[in-house]
Amino acid sequence: MKDITESRERLSGIFNITVTPFTADGALDKAGLARSIERVIGLGFDGILIGGTYGEFPAMSTDERAELFRASMDVVGDRVPVMLCSAGSDARTVRDLTQLAGDLGGLPMVTPPFVSEVTDGQIVAFFKEMAPVSKTGILIYNAPGIGITLQPDVIEQLATIEGAVGIKQGDLSVTPIDRIANRLGGKLKLFCASDLAFLGPMMAGFDGISSTNSCALPELILATYRALEAGDARTARELHQVWYPFRALARKHGQPQMVKLAMNLRGFDGGHVRSPLRDLEGAAVEEVTAMMQALAADPRSMVTLA
Repeated sequence: MKDITESRERLSGIFNITVTPFTADGALDKAGLARSIERVIGLGFDGILIGGTYGEFPAMSTDERAELFRASMDVVGDRVPVMLCSAGSDARTVRDLTQLAGDLGGLPMVTPPFVSEVTDGQIVAFFKEMAPVSKTGILIYNAPGIGITLQPDVIEQLATIEGAVGIKQGDLSVTPIDRIANRLGGKLKLFCASDLAFLGPMMAGFDGISSTNSCALPELILATYRALEAGDARTARELHQVWYPFRALARKHGQPQMVKLAMNLRGFDGGHVRSPLRDLEGAAVEEVTAMMQALAADPRSMVTLA
């Protein structure tokens, strides 16, 4: 993408949150990353997200994140839009990665800074500082997982910032979703941040979703989204129910640990997680393996195991 206008035009649909495959010694597996990107593009995903929270960016140095950005964009080119997570607690790091992301043709995804007792006014000022840095604009990520949940009134302030292209909404409570959809729809692109419960936000009028679990279940989650997109809510609901056992274990064991294990069971390039996360072991592996075998036995899932 070359500018903010193009970012706004292309930002919609289902984006795969590509996990970062690490080797057993913690190195970035660029070949595995490339294969993962090619898989989801080949299946017809509308875009990808690189280096997000489930891409384990907090466990990576700034130089490693820049390397991940470049390696990913080298593979993607301009075939699909790419969100590049430039979040961080140090505004200098965020600025550098945000500028790099835009220069590479990606859309920087920025969260509120990870600092204690930051005020709403300081958060708004932070985003106003970052938006002009990127020639492609910024995607604002409301990420409760980092300890800060942006309230709808703050989001509405952020929506007025020149260069703000969209909101990736991680707070999926009904009232904020309803307000955001009806007050900001058409002004910003609205993305549901979780595939665990995306049917509601999409029915409310959101423009798209981002999905980590589609690294392991790309065919099924893509088919679910396409059914909803086509207005076939019954099929979307039925397909979403097919992978409830997967979602239940993802909540129990954590993402991206379980997603990477499930990918590896399918012969995909999940690789390893990086400390402080730990690869699943023992009984957890047995539990996930049994669940994946059960999914593979259901033709609706489109799952095959290695």
